Order: sequence, then C-alpha cells, then structure tokens
Amino acid sequence: MDVSRLGPVYENEGPVATVLLDVGRASESAEHEQELRVRGAREDLTRTGATDDVVEVVTERLAERVDAPGSAARIVVAGTGGVVFDEIAHQQVDQATVSWGPLPDLAPWLQLAERNFRFAVALVDHEGGQISVYNSDVPDPESETTAGGETYHVHKVPVGGWSQLRYQHETEGVWKRNAEAVVAEVESLVSQGIRLVLVAGDPRSAAQVLEGLEKSKATVVHLESGGGRAEDGGDEAHQQAVREALMEHSVARRMELVHRLKDRLGQDSGAATGVRDVAKAFVTGQVETLLLDPDAAAAFELVTDDYPGLSLGAAVPPTEALRADQALLAAAVRTSAEVSLLPQAAMGGAPVAALLRWS
Repeated sequence: MDVSRLGPVYENEGPVATVLLDVGRASESAEHEQELRVRGAREDLTRTGATDDVVEVVTERLAERVDAPGSAARIVVAGTGGVVFDEIAHQQVDQATVSWGPLPDLAPWLQLAERNFRFAVALVDHEGGQISVYNSDVPDPESETTAGGETYHVHKVPVGGWSQLRYQHETEGVWKRNAEAVVAEVESLVSQGIRLVLVAGDPRSAAQVLEGLEKSKATVVHLESGGGRAEDGGDEAHQQAVREALMEHSVARRMELVHRLKDRLGQDSGAATGVRDVAKAFVTGQVETLLLDPDAAAAFELVTDDYPGLSLGAAVPPTEALRADQALLAAAVRTSAEVSLLPQAAMGGAPVAALLRWS
C-alpha cells in the first residue's frame, strides 16, 4: 500500500489526536447515533489529555454530515495547528479509535484502507469498449470513458464474389483498431496508478484486448461472465464475477508478499524481522515494504535514541517510549516505503518484518 499521502501528518508538531469513527447513515436513526458516537469520542479524547482546542476541532469535523449511502468511517488527525488528515472510507467500523500522543494511531485506518483500491473494468465489443474506473468499496464508477467507435464494416456481411475477402479483411481491421483503442485507454489508466484491470464482453474482442495488454504493468483478468456494453455491467453474474476477481486479487497480493518474505528469509538475505532489526533497516533506508501486524507490534516499544538517524517526524521526544506499530508506520512514511498488513503467523511469529531494497 502506498502511504505517501500520509506525509503531512508527520510534519507537524506533536502531540496529535487521532479519532476513527463510524459516521454511516444506513438507518433511520443514523443522525442521532452519529451524535452519540461523536459525544463519546469527545469524552474519550478529553480523558486522554487532549487540549480543548484540539478536542473541539476534531469533534466539529466528525459531526459533519457525510452524504454517502450505506456504511462510512471517518478518520481525523489533528494537532495544535489544526486538522492534518481527514479521510472517509465506505466501510463500517464497530469500535471507535481514540488516541492522543506524540504519533498518530493510524493502524486501524490502514486496516480499512488496505481493502480499498482502484481498478478498471473494460466491457468490450467489436465497436470498442467502455472503460469504467471503480473504487473497490463503492459500487458506482468514479469515471467512465469510451474507446474505439469505428463502425465502418464493423459487421461481416455475407457478400459473394471476389469482394468477399476484401470486406472480411476490412472488418477485421476495424475490430483490431477498436481493440487497440481500448488497450491505449486502459494503459493510460495504468500509468495513473490502476493496478487491476478486468476485461469482459464479446469473446473475440476481449481476446484482442487481452493480447494487447500482455505486457501491461497491471494485473489483467478476463471475466468470462459476459457483461457486454448493452447490459451496462448490471447483470448479477457479471457483478459476482467482479466481486470474486477483487477477492482473488487481494488474497494473491498478500500471498505474494508472504512468499517473498519466506524466500528471502530462507536465503538469509533481503529481509528483516522483529522490531529492532526493522528499525535498524529504516535508519539505513533499506526498507522497501514494511509488513506489520498492528496488534502484535503495539505490544512492543521503541525509543528513538536507541536508533540514531531514525526519522519519525517533527518533535518526537527522543527518550520517550513509543508504540512500535506507530513508530514503524511513521518511519515507513518518512522513507517512502510501502506498507502491508499481515498476521503475525505469516511472518514466522514476528510482529513486524520488512522486505529490503538491498542487503
């Protein structure tokens, strides 16, 4: 997971307040329920020792109405200078997270955010395709574009005589050019960060598009459920195929990280495990991907004075014992490392591990 957007969170003077709260409005009494949750968060934040001005700015933000159907969770991080981070995920959280300390408590939020990624669905036929970009936790597309559209001789006509072969070649050329237009549009989205592309529709057109995407940097999956443009992607079989593809993609991403970690540990090269060794790797800038079990790592502490050169952000007390999950997340953001959450058992029993850029 790319956590670069969290950079500003660690550039402000601490301490900071972090509140993650359910703000969904899925029931008739949702507005009243949100008021009660915000009131509870205010009381909890006050008990932690947060200053009155921070408590006020956080609860004001959380009390705002979120115009989103169904489940919604909101995280607000704020210090004496105001709000430094504010995001909404269309997922439900059963228990609020409230903290006040030198570093923000972002692990519960990352557990929601890691399930949330952008992907593209290309519904194709001989005339081109409709390419829609989705956020995995929102059912409606955030954008839709069409590609291709050349229709001259798009359908094969059973004309006789010497011209039949010429018509056939012209028709196949139109199909090919429309497929190439779809590929170009999809690759444009990939260059903007899309890492999963689902292709559905007419079998022959889909095959041409898949061939054009063979060298794509994205993971490309063929959905054999149909879902042509005429159906606008609305049939249940197509939607179920999309859901299954998203689940398989999420599992595959995790398993790939687990296999990479095990391979490197087996070679005794390119990986680190345990709070101490991972913190040392951050000092030297070696960490490419931080692998973290937040609950397990929260049981450990880290003092920055023990790791000269470890960068955790502005005004972190050098002699104060910090929660290891919070400190290592800060180090990941500050050194442009990626972050993935894995259970402790998948890391050989360690609460944290790292894939290194070099040994």
